[in-house]
Amino acid sequence: MLNCAPMGKKGDAMTGRLDGKIALITGGASGIGAAHVALFAAEGAKVICGDVQHELGQAVVDQAKANGGDAVFVPLDVTGEASWQNAINMAVTIYGGLTTLVNNAGIYHPGGIEEETREGWDKMVAVNQTAVWLGMKAALPELKKSGNAAIVNISSLFGIIGSPGSISYHATKGAVRIMSKSAALEYVNDGVRVNSIHPGQIETPIIGDLTPESDAAIKAAIPMGEMGQPIDVAHGSLYLCSDDARYVTGIELVIDGGWSAY
Repeated sequence: MLNCAPMGKKGDAMTGRLDGKIALITGGASGIGAAHVALFAAEGAKVICGDVQHELGQAVVDQAKANGGDAVFVPLDVTGEASWQNAINMAVTIYGGLTTLVNNAGIYHPGGIEEETREGWDKMVAVNQTAVWLGMKAALPELKKSGNAAIVNISSLFGIIGSPGSISYHATKGAVRIMSKSAALEYVNDGVRVNSIHPGQIETPIIGDLTPESDAAIKAAIPMGEMGQPIDVAHGSLYLCSDDARYVTGIELVIDGGWSAY
């Protein structure tokens, strides 16, 4: 429900805010993840784009390289421990380590308490919640070595507020929020900062089938009157993963056009 396409703002001036960083971004083949790959590479990070969508992921990496960035695609099934370890090993082999992890990969499907199935619940938990733990667990040994590392876990506004008809999505995104705070406290003395980002409605492929009526209703609910773009979320991560945020850990950054201010 809350993921999107790789586009930067026209005329953006890149400042090298991530020079020296080595960043693994999950779900990097499309939507919010692809925007992260493009922005992080443009800002000087060496980027590992992980995804199960090989062709799309490689295309995102190729574009980042064409724009002067340093990036590589790595197949990554975020629900598999071995796949995670392979991605970390690739980062170390190619770039010599890892300083940054953006747990962005996620899925959405509707379903209220009575409508949701055990299969749907288990799949949502596996991708949206368990995978975030697996990613942090796999990455932390290398992140701690850097002494100046950052993890950003992409949750959702629906990890903070409720709505009807999406019980498993709310459950998993709420879990990501509190897992991030717990991890922040656990590794505060190890040079690893951990924060979560909570996007509101972002224009991504996952909402491409909205009817005009649904589109209008969503925009009417957002004080700024429009959906966000994937790059809006990526800019939040850029701050949290940069040294500008050296004194920031355990927070939840809401990027929602004012939706949660009601």
